Amino acid sequence: MPFEQFTPRSFTPVSVRANAPAASGIYGISNAQEWIYIGESDNIQASLLHDLQKGSSALLKRSPTGFVFELCSAAQRRARQDRLILEYEPLCNRQLSGDDLGGTI
Repeated sequence: MPFEQFTPRSFTPVSVRANAPAASGIYGISNAQEWIYIGESDNIQASLLHDLQKGSSALLKRSPTGFVFELCSAAQRRARQDRLILEYEPLCNRQLSGDDLGGTI
């Protein structure tokens, strides 16, 4: 099942602050060709801003341009993240599989 709100937003600090909620949920980062990373967080906005500023070289090397998100409770986040990773097969999640990412890369 795809992201509930599939309206991509620009992956810039201004856009993240304007569009991403400071709430619990799942987020995906992509470029025009592929899904790069799908994360889960207590604070979607803070995690996206962290990824913009201090993301892994694997994420930044893929030139991310957009993000999407959906709100969900802390109890549902990990299972929802796992389903989306299986569906979209994001590059950074495949490279880091088995690690506890803690909402950021």
